[in-house]
Amino acid sequence: MKYLLLGAGLQGTAIAFDLLNHCDGTTALRVVDADGSSLANLAARLNDSRMTTIEGDVRDETILTPLMAEADVVISAVNYWYNAALAGLAVANRAHFLDLGGNNDIVAREFELDDVARRQGVSIIPDCGLAPGLAGILGYWLIDGLKSAASLKLRVGGLPIDPQPPMNYKVVFAVQGLINEYIEPAVVVRGGRLQTVPSLSELEHLTFPEPFGELEAFQTSGGTSTLPRTLAGRVPDLDYKTIRYKGHCAQFRLLHELGLTDSRPLEFKGGKVSPREMLARVMADKLNLPGEDVILLLAEAEGWDAAGEAVRRGVRIIDHHDRTNDISAMMRMTGYPAAIIAWLLASGEIDAPGARCQEEVVPGDRMLAELRRRNVTIEEYAGVPGEPGPSD
Repeated sequence: MKYLLLGAGLQGTAIAFDLLNHCDGTTALRVVDADGSSLANLAARLNDSRMTTIEGDVRDETILTPLMAEADVVISAVNYWYNAALAGLAVANRAHFLDLGGNNDIVAREFELDDVARRQGVSIIPDCGLAPGLAGILGYWLIDGLKSAASLKLRVGGLPIDPQPPMNYKVVFAVQGLINEYIEPAVVVRGGRLQTVPSLSELEHLTFPEPFGELEAFQTSGGTSTLPRTLAGRVPDLDYKTIRYKGHCAQFRLLHELGLTDSRPLEFKGGKVSPREMLARVMADKLNLPGEDVILLLAEAEGWDAAGEAVRRGVRIIDHHDRTNDISAMMRMTGYPAAIIAWLLASGEIDAPGARCQEEVVPGDRMLAELRRRNVTIEEYAGVPGEPGPSD
C-alpha cells in the first residue's frame, strides 16, 4: 500500500508514525512539505526506509501529480484552505483522498467532486481527525445501534494534565482555528431540525475520573461537520460541546464581548492591527505552556432498542501523551484516526467511491478496535436513561 502524506507538522508526524508502525502492508510513504527542516526532523525521527521526503509546495501540481499517480491514498495534513484543490488533483490521478477538515465551506467544495470521484472509482473523505472525525464516527455508530433515537451528545476536549494560569489551557493546535471554534455559530439538531446556537453558550458541568473531577462543556462550532445533516430527522436532539477546566468559558466569553476576537483592523500609532490578530499572537505566546496533554471524549446516545426498551449507550475515551514515542494525546487522537481511515481505504475494506461523510462509511466498532490496538483507553457503557452515567 502506497501513501502520499502532505504536511510534516505535528499531525503529519503522528499520521506517518501510525502508517509505518501500526498499519500492515505499508510499502511506501512519501511526505511533501515546504519546510525542509520539518522533513529532516521527521526522517531522523522515524528512520524508516519505506519513507521518502520531498521538499515542495503543495500548490505545485508538477510535484504532486506524479506522486499522486503512484499513491493509493493521499492524506492532507496541511491547512484546510488547500484541501479542495488537493482533493480535485487526487481524484484526477485516481487516488483516494482524505483530510483533517477544519472549514465547512471547503468541505462543501470537496463534496462538489462527488460525481467525478464516483466515475474515477475513488473516495474523498473530509474531516478525518478528532472532532470533526472520530467524535462523529462514534456518534453515528451509537445511533445506528438503536431502533429509534432520542438524543446524541458529543463532548470532546484537549487539556493540559497540569492546568496553569491564566486560562488553565495550553495551545494544542492552531490558535486561529481555536478562535473560530469559539466565535462561529454552532450547528445543532433541535426537534429533529438543523439549527444554530451561539458558541460559548449552554454551559454545563460533567465529571471525569480523577485527577480531572468536575469540568465544564459549552457549545463550539465545527466539531461535527456533516453529522447534524446526516442525522437530522433521525435524532430529535444532537449537540457537540468542548470540554475545558471550570471557568475557561467565562474567561473567553469576556475576551469576545470586549471585541478582542474582531477581525476588523483598528488604527494605532504606527499602523493598523485587528484585535483578533493581536489576541491570537498573545494566546500563542502565553498559552504555549510546557507539560503533557490529555484528550477527553464522551459520546452518548439515548433511545429505544429493538425490544422497545429505553436505553443509554456511550463511549468514554481518556488518552494520554505517549512518552515512549513522544507523541502528544492530541497528535494521537487526531492523526491516528486519519491514518486508520487511510489504511482501510488502501486495503479496500472501505469501498465507497464518491465524496462521502466519514460517519457513514467508517465503522465505529472497527475504529474502536484499531484505537485499542494503539493502547487508547476506551470505556463502552450501557444503561437506562435517567440513571447516573460516567459523566453525571
